[in-house]
Amino acid sequence: MMRSIVYIILLVIFQSCASQVKPILIDSEMETNVKENLAYYLYYPEDYQEEPEKDFPILLFLHGGGESGDSLVTVKRNGPPKLIVQGKKFPFLILAPQNPNAKKWWNTRAVKQLLDSIVDNNRIDKRRIYLTGLSRGGGAAWELAVQYPETFAAMAVVCGMTPLPYASWINRNMPIWVFHGEKDKSIPISESETMVAKLEEMGYEVIFTKYPNVGHNAWIKAYETDALYDWFMNKELK
Repeated sequence: MMRSIVYIILLVIFQSCASQVKPILIDSEMETNVKENLAYYLYYPEDYQEEPEKDFPILLFLHGGGESGDSLVTVKRNGPPKLIVQGKKFPFLILAPQNPNAKKWWNTRAVKQLLDSIVDNNRIDKRRIYLTGLSRGGGAAWELAVQYPETFAAMAVVCGMTPLPYASWINRNMPIWVFHGEKDKSIPISESETMVAKLEEMGYEVIFTKYPNVGHNAWIKAYETDALYDWFMNKELK
C-alpha cells in the first residue's frame, strides 16, 4: 500500500515537472556545399572561327530522362545533338549537358552555373541565349525560365511537365513555343494545354503545336522543324 502511494506521488511530481518544460527555438546557420559533375557537348557553328570579332547566339538543350546517367554519348539520341550527328548545321552554339542522375531531377542551379561559364569563356551574345528541353528536360526548362527570367531570349518546350502556379514569374517578354503529342501517356498533353492557356490569359507570346496521333516522342517532329531554329534566331532578350 505504502509503495503504491509513493509511486503515485512520484508520478504526479514527474508529470508536473514535465508539464513545465518549455519548447526552445534557436537561431543558427550552416554553410552547404552541393556539387554536381556535368559532362556536356558544346557545338560551334562553322563560321565561329572564321569571324573572330563576332558574338554568337547559344542554345541550351536539356535532354529527357532516358539520356540521364554517366554515358555522355546517350545525349546524342535525341534533339539537336542527334541532328548534329546526322550532319545538320546550326547558326549558333549548342550546349548539351547530361544529367548524371538517372532517377533524379535536373540540378538547374548547376546547369545555370555551367551555362554562365560557357557564356563567359566564349564569344556569346548575351542577349541571344535560347533554351529548350524535352520531357524531363522540358520540365527543367520551365523551371530555369522561372528561376532566371532575365537570362533567356526565347524558349521551346517539348512534352514537359509545367509549373503552372509559377507562370507569372516567367519573363513576360520572352516568346515561348510549346510542342506536345496528343496521345502522350507519359506526360499528358493537358500539362501543356493548361500552361499555354494560363500564359495566353496573362498576355504572353506563345505558339502551341499539337501533334495528332503522336505519343511521348513528340520531340522527333519538334526538333526536325526547321522553322523552330529560324524562330530562335529572330529573338533577342528584351
